[in-house]
Amino acid sequence: MGRMQVIKRANRGEAVAAEDRGVAEVVEEQNALSRAEQKASPLYAGRIRVYPKSVKGTFRTIKWAALIGLLTIYYVVPWLRWDRGPGAPNQAILADFETRRIYFFWIEIWPQEIYFLTGLLMMAAFGLFLATSLFGRLWCGFACPQTVWTDLFMWVERLIEGDRAERMRLDAQPWTAQKIAKKALKHFVWVVIAAATGGAWIMYFNDAPTVTREILTGQASTTVYFFFGLFTTTTYLLGGIAREQVCTYMCPWPRIQGALVDQDTMAVTYEAWRGEPRGKYRKGESFEGRGDCIDCRQCVAVCPMGIDIRDGFQLECIGCGLCIDACDDVMRKIGRPPRLISYDSARNLALRAQGLPPQYRLVRPRTILYATVFTLVAATMLAVLALRSTTDINVLPERNPLFVTLSDGSIRNGYTVKILNKAREHRAYELAIEGLPGARLQLAGTPSERTTLILDAPPDGVGAHRLFVRAPRAAVTSEVMDITFTLTDTVSGERTRVATTFRGPKR
Repeated sequence: MGRMQVIKRANRGEAVAAEDRGVAEVVEEQNALSRAEQKASPLYAGRIRVYPKSVKGTFRTIKWAALIGLLTIYYVVPWLRWDRGPGAPNQAILADFETRRIYFFWIEIWPQEIYFLTGLLMMAAFGLFLATSLFGRLWCGFACPQTVWTDLFMWVERLIEGDRAERMRLDAQPWTAQKIAKKALKHFVWVVIAAATGGAWIMYFNDAPTVTREILTGQASTTVYFFFGLFTTTTYLLGGIAREQVCTYMCPWPRIQGALVDQDTMAVTYEAWRGEPRGKYRKGESFEGRGDCIDCRQCVAVCPMGIDIRDGFQLECIGCGLCIDACDDVMRKIGRPPRLISYDSARNLALRAQGLPPQYRLVRPRTILYATVFTLVAATMLAVLALRSTTDINVLPERNPLFVTLSDGSIRNGYTVKILNKAREHRAYELAIEGLPGARLQLAGTPSERTTLILDAPPDGVGAHRLFVRAPRAAVTSEVMDITFTLTDTVSGERTRVATTFRGPKR
C-alpha cells in the first residue's frame, strides 16, 4: 500500500509540473504579445481633430445669449465711469497697482483689506461647488471663459470656412490659393479677437481711455506691451488652437467635479432605457421591439469635445447641451418624443427605466453644506464692509533706544504713529493715551507737551507722525507696560484704538 501511494504522489507531481510548464508557456506567450503591442502602438495617442457641426435649439440659444452677455460685460465694463472726487480714478472697476487699491464702484479696497478678495474667492469656489452639485458642469458649458471664446472662434471659423462637412473637405484638400486665403483670413480674425481680449484685460488694471491711446500710439510701457502680448497669445492659442484639449487635459475641474456630484446631480444624460437597443432606421419602419436611438451620431457631430454622450458620464463632457438640441431635431423628424438625451440625474434615469415618476432632490446634505458656507462668507463680508472704519492707526515703538531716562527721573519712549485716512477729504484727529498715569505727549520738533495731540492725515492717504510719550518714574511700575493709543476723528467722533507697550528700566 505504501508503494502505491508513493507512485500516485509521483504521478501527481509530474502532472502538476506539466501543468505549471503549460501555464508558464501561456504567460510567456502573453508577455511576448504584450511587448509586441507596446512596440506597435505609441505611448501617447495623437490628437483627433474635432469638427463640431452647427445646431439650432434651446441650448444653443442659451449659449448664444450667454456668449453675447458675458462678452458685452467683459468689453464694456472698463469704460464705465464712477465719480470719486478730485484726485481719484473715475473708472468704475479698477485694480490699480500704482496706488495699491481695488475700486468697485463706491467700494475702495486698501492693501490691508485683502481679506475681502479672499472672501470673494471663497464665495466663487463654494458657489461653483453648489452649482456643480445641482446642475453638473453648468459653468463649463455656458460661462467659462474658455468655452465662451472657443464658441466665438468656432463661429468665425464656420463663417469663413463653412460648416462641419465643408471644413473637413477643406482640410483634406491640397493647399491652393483659395484654401490659403480662407485660412489666413480666419487666423487674422482670431488674432484681432485675441488682441481685443488682451487689451480689454489690461484695461482692468489701467485707465481704459489712457492705456488704449498709449497702446495705439506706441507710448505704453514695456510692462503693458508684455502683458498685452501675453494675453493675446494665450487667448489665440487656447480658444483657437487648443480648444477641447484645454478642457480635457489642462483644466483640473473635470477631475474635481467627481467629488461634487451624486446620483441627484442634473447633467446631460442619454436615456439608455429608452434608446436601446439602437439601430439604423428607415422611414416607415416600426419602433416595436427596438429603442428610439437610430444611431445617426448627430450628437457626436455637434459635440465641441468630440465625445459620444451615449457612452455615459465622461470627464470630457462640458454639459453644454448641444447634443440635446441635435437629438431633439432628429426625434422630431422621425416622429418620436424629444429628450432622448436630456438634462437628468442618475436617480431619475433608473426611475424612468422602471416606469416610475422622476424625483428632483435639490435639498440634500452636500447642497445644504455648500449653500451654508456660501451664505456665511457672504454675510460676514457684508457685515465687515458695512461696519468698517474710515480710519486706521498703526503705532511703531522706537527700538533704539528703547527708552530714555530724563534729568528729572521721568521715562520717555518714542513712537511713529501712522494714520490711515480712507476718506476723500483732509481729516484732523485727537490722539490720547490710556493705561499710563500722568503721561504727556510731545510731537517731535515741538517744545510743548500735552495730554492730547492734534494730528492730521491727507485725503485717501497716510499721515505719519513721530512723537514722544513721557511718564513720571513712579508711574512706570514694570519693565514693559501695556498702553493704548486712542484716535478720535474730530469731525465724525469715530474712535480707533490700538494697543502697544511702554518700556522702562528694570525694577
